[in-house]
Amino acid sequence: MSTADEPSDSTRFPGLTSHGRHMLDHLREHPNAPIYRNQSGHRLLPEDLERVRAHAAHVRAAVLERPTGAPPSWVSTFVRETWARVPFWRQRGASPARFEDLPTTSRADLARDIAAHVPDDAPVDRLINFRTTGSTGHPLLVASHPVVAASYLAYHERALRRFDLELRAGPGDVAVVLLGDQTRCFTYVSVVPMRGEAGLAKINLDPADWRDPDDRARYLEALAPEVLTGDPLSFGTLLTLPVVLHPRALFSTSMTLLPGLRAALEARFGCPVLDLYSLNEAGPVAVFDPRCGGHVVLQPELYVEIVDAEGHAVPPGVRGEVTLTGGFNFCLPLVRYRTGDHAALDVSGPEPVLLGLEGRAPVRFRATDGTWRNNVDVTHVLGRFPLSQFSLHQSADGATTLRTRGAETEIGAMVEALRALLGSSLSVKCEPLAPDADGRKPRQYTSDVPDAMVPACPS
Repeated sequence: MSTADEPSDSTRFPGLTSHGRHMLDHLREHPNAPIYRNQSGHRLLPEDLERVRAHAAHVRAAVLERPTGAPPSWVSTFVRETWARVPFWRQRGASPARFEDLPTTSRADLARDIAAHVPDDAPVDRLINFRTTGSTGHPLLVASHPVVAASYLAYHERALRRFDLELRAGPGDVAVVLLGDQTRCFTYVSVVPMRGEAGLAKINLDPADWRDPDDRARYLEALAPEVLTGDPLSFGTLLTLPVVLHPRALFSTSMTLLPGLRAALEARFGCPVLDLYSLNEAGPVAVFDPRCGGHVVLQPELYVEIVDAEGHAVPPGVRGEVTLTGGFNFCLPLVRYRTGDHAALDVSGPEPVLLGLEGRAPVRFRATDGTWRNNVDVTHVLGRFPLSQFSLHQSADGATTLRTRGAETEIGAMVEALRALLGSSLSVKCEPLAPDADGRKPRQYTSDVPDAMVPACPS
């Protein structure tokens, strides 16, 4: 595509004011700015903004139906309407009368034909897409819309209110900096019209994206963002930079955030670190709240159930695969969508809580005495170390390989923690976890031991 074919700022940022223009220039032209590889924008029309604000007010006031382990009252209407409007479901014939008889869906279904999952009445002229790869499974384009993308903020604000925090950023401020640390990373600048065109920047902490690696700290200090978002990998890199920042909160997404890294970040930056469970397919699903012992569901229009390998719902407290129905993305309504992530569901309180949330399928590790330990136990014993990322592989003979990023001085203690869990004679080889060249996240737990992969592991 030629430069002449590229959308202009007026297309990317409808209604851009002089304040917004000044912010974009500040983000792009600062002397310590990175090499921005891409361009993006909110694309919100005036009527879109009204819709986003109305949705935010709804989310702010919403009270989730008290969980019972059965579908909430709105689910039957949602399924009926989705069956009528979405080709993937309509071609299956009549909808089963009982929710539990509905077939489950997966990432493979979306990857096979994403268009079949878009409702007939979706505004196709305004559709946008997110590309997601993940560590396993199927590359995927996720259908979305500018209103959907802008509505993420409402759920972030709902999560922050659990910690008695309200966002304050407005005109002239930088609202958020999104951190990446990848060989290839989509980077851009934008403004947030819901917050008076406060600034937004997506940056890559990989030194290759900077004219001078020292500019990373200088640029972040110049922006002084109210909120930083990233994953444990990029936050681990942030801890190595000589940067002085005073954000009001950090959002960690995409990977398991270990307690040790959370503690190190909170001590360094003096603010809460929110562990957000978020998917491109569904947006922000839940946030970890230590008072509840797990991830509290954020979306009033999302039904979360836990299913076994055959797709049958399991009782509260039993581990299985996190499965979603509903969601706020009106371009991609989900019906019993299996996420590939695993947890148990606690319905004893006023809101549903995901306990022991772990990404991807559970993996068991064989102890030296022949008994099994599941990957949740491994996460627990390594959780006290300030690791940004790690993986553990067990060979068929029982030997393990631990690959880590961060906490290099505590390798010996980590080996002893694994031996305390899996046996004092356990063979443990330690290696640095190298960045993945294709940008995918490595699988955290793998094993060549027969029967190590299980559909769901008991706690």
